[in-house]
Amino acid sequence: MAGRRVPRHNPTMSQMSGRAWGLLILLSVLWGGSFLFVGLAVREWPPLSIALSRVALAALALWLFIAWQREAPRLDGPALRAHAGMGLLNNAIPFVLIIWAQGTLPAGEAAVFNATTPLFGVLVAHALATERATPKRVAGVALGMLGVAVMVGADPLATPWPAALAMLGATFSYALAGQWGRRFRTLGVPPIHAAAGQTSAATLLLLPLALWFEAPGMPGPTTIVALLGLALISTAIAYAIYFQLLALAGSVNLLLVTLLIPVSSFAMAAVFLDESLAPRHLLGMAGIAAGLALIDGRLFRRKSG
Repeated sequence: MAGRRVPRHNPTMSQMSGRAWGLLILLSVLWGGSFLFVGLAVREWPPLSIALSRVALAALALWLFIAWQREAPRLDGPALRAHAGMGLLNNAIPFVLIIWAQGTLPAGEAAVFNATTPLFGVLVAHALATERATPKRVAGVALGMLGVAVMVGADPLATPWPAALAMLGATFSYALAGQWGRRFRTLGVPPIHAAAGQTSAATLLLLPLALWFEAPGMPGPTTIVALLGLALISTAIAYAIYFQLLALAGSVNLLLVTLLIPVSSFAMAAVFLDESLAPRHLLGMAGIAAGLALIDGRLFRRKSG
């Protein structure tokens, strides 16, 4: 029975199915909304408290769902190590960096920086020998990084550099998480359990930091709604889909979701946050998209067979 959970093909190297693309698009919408929710919450609350609320509420919702399904969680050593590593790399580090960056970086621009994740994914996969970086992929990374340089602009005052570097640090952490999360598939941990485990681990990591460094007041109605949306929609539901997609499509394909996120993020930020993008942001996004086209040309190739 356990063998059925592991596909016989290598999802990292194969074309994605229609179901995988559907999940990828849905995930991009859910994560695109996270930049809107953070953009609203960060106006009133500090970063560590927002990140802690996000993972703690998400973990509570996920464990309640697991209890309702009457499923027993995996608590053995390998599973706990997998949860701890994923909570650090996929939640605690990137969430805090992104939320801090959005204190000075508009939501739409933050989403564009987030689209660099697949570029780091190629480099990390090559460094860890899980997927070789071909000349075409190296050229794609170079072109994508050129897109980032165009986006931040020639004028160093045009983009807040500390925030930009924080966003790049977050995307690098996401790339590492994509590789670390591969072990859930081999361990046979169900997606909903992986999501609950990583958010629980992130909660334990962030709780002492938030208590030590921050003392936020009672959030207002807008912040409460934003925190609930961030935790339940953009984290609990999103990460349940994330781990399904990771097993179905592989770590490198999964990171392509970050190219789709800016589309929904731009639209939401324009409607709810009254944000607009400069031409350099669109040019930078075009450079990142061109780099991804080189990294994975299958996106524009007719599926064979």
